[in-house]
Amino acid sequence: MLTKLNSFSIIGINALNVEVQVDVSKGLPQTLIVGLADSVVKESKERIKVAIKNSGFKYPLGRVTINLYPADTKKEGTQLDLPIALGILASSNQLNPNLLKDFVFLGELALDGSLKKTKGILISALEAKAKGFKNLIIPKENLNEAAFLEDVNVWGAESLNQVIFILQNLELFPPSKKSAKEFLEVNSNYLYDFSEVKGQFQAKRAIEVAVAGFHNILMIGPPGSGKSMLAKRIPTIMPKMELEEILETSKIYSALGLLPADKPLITQRPFRNPHHTASEVALIGGGNPPTPGEISLAHNGVLFLDELPEFHRDVLESLRQPLEDGFVNISRAKSFFRFPAKVMLVAAMNPCPCGYYTHPKRTCRCSSSKITKYLSKISGPLLDRIDIHIQIPPVELKDLDTNLPQEDSETIRKRVERVRKIQKERFKSENIFFNSQMSPKHIKKFCIMQEEAKELLKKAMNELKLSLRAYEKILKLARTIADFEEKRLIEPHHIAEAIQYRVLDREFFR
Repeated sequence: MLTKLNSFSIIGINALNVEVQVDVSKGLPQTLIVGLADSVVKESKERIKVAIKNSGFKYPLGRVTINLYPADTKKEGTQLDLPIALGILASSNQLNPNLLKDFVFLGELALDGSLKKTKGILISALEAKAKGFKNLIIPKENLNEAAFLEDVNVWGAESLNQVIFILQNLELFPPSKKSAKEFLEVNSNYLYDFSEVKGQFQAKRAIEVAVAGFHNILMIGPPGSGKSMLAKRIPTIMPKMELEEILETSKIYSALGLLPADKPLITQRPFRNPHHTASEVALIGGGNPPTPGEISLAHNGVLFLDELPEFHRDVLESLRQPLEDGFVNISRAKSFFRFPAKVMLVAAMNPCPCGYYTHPKRTCRCSSSKITKYLSKISGPLLDRIDIHIQIPPVELKDLDTNLPQEDSETIRKRVERVRKIQKERFKSENIFFNSQMSPKHIKKFCIMQEEAKELLKKAMNELKLSLRAYEKILKLARTIADFEEKRLIEPHHIAEAIQYRVLDREFFR
């Protein structure tokens, strides 16, 4: 007897609609899974056999053939356990196959027949809704990932037996329904706030400019100057996430099984801080099957690389394309994956190997050749993608002892949102969104300077021996700074401030 059920398989961060076809016929006892299943899916037949027996049912003695349609696309993951088990029971006349119609089944089975938390439920539920499916049965631990979707009925079950009981007594079990607003409002407060940062006024101003124009930033300072403390608070001044951004980011976490049961949506800007020993695959993504890396987990948020020169050079170079394009491309012989990676890069480093070059009170033990070698670990092409590099001086004791109130993150965020709104209006027909994304054509069109500003920039180029690359970066930064004052023309003090944010371009620091 042939039974057909609907399910989904996760491919990268997308879901593929899979029709599970199960046929039980006479013959030697054998279970075959066809349809380009990976090793995890093929191993499931033993797990499913024991789960069926431990749930009080009989595993058929004949030939069991399971086809996963479409057969030309690889199927991965454990979410196909539940539909395969139900298909076997229906095809062996232990379950009415009519009960399975118009449902999507997802879930991993344990040996005792219980349903376990499964990766990618949010992705599958969103795709099921897009395909027009109205009814989903999923593990109870994943219930919150799908219960907020409108026009979709979702049931959460704890075991194979409970799934069958729900199907047989559907009128007794209304679908679970959660409000998306409930999840959007909960857990939206950050642990950190800029009001906790004393001193470092120039650094806080530079970070505010960086967030407003979506400029990548590099902080250079001695140990203990507060670089990590500042970085952790950057997401708190970024504009609140819109629903589209929340779903984009949550899908990535769902694919990796990183969504907590009580928090099915990522409502805060991500902050990812990989260790400097991270591999290229860990940072960018890849593997077999390919999965998102740290840069994708930071999508719509902050990727913080502390001790930047300590990262392997090949790992840093792999960041160049994602930072430029906003996504990661991973190619395989028979497949292609694209993971979103729109991040604000925040990096931190010491000014030298010992950490105390330019320190006002401590003596640096490094030779000039060691300092040059240390700084040269960061390539020019990577620096091309970092608009702001500033020095973070050690905090003075008088700043720590002050009782003066510090500006909180909400106040700063309101200014950032106002500047973002100006950019959105400016670039509405340009296919870009931020000042940092301007090409030479956009710079010529939107970065119009007063004559005094032109003279100041020309003088700085000559005296500080700045490159043409630095010239463009300064203009982009000046445009963002001018937006804070809602000025159409870039004025001399805008240029002067922008120059202060290009420390590595100055000859004395090389």
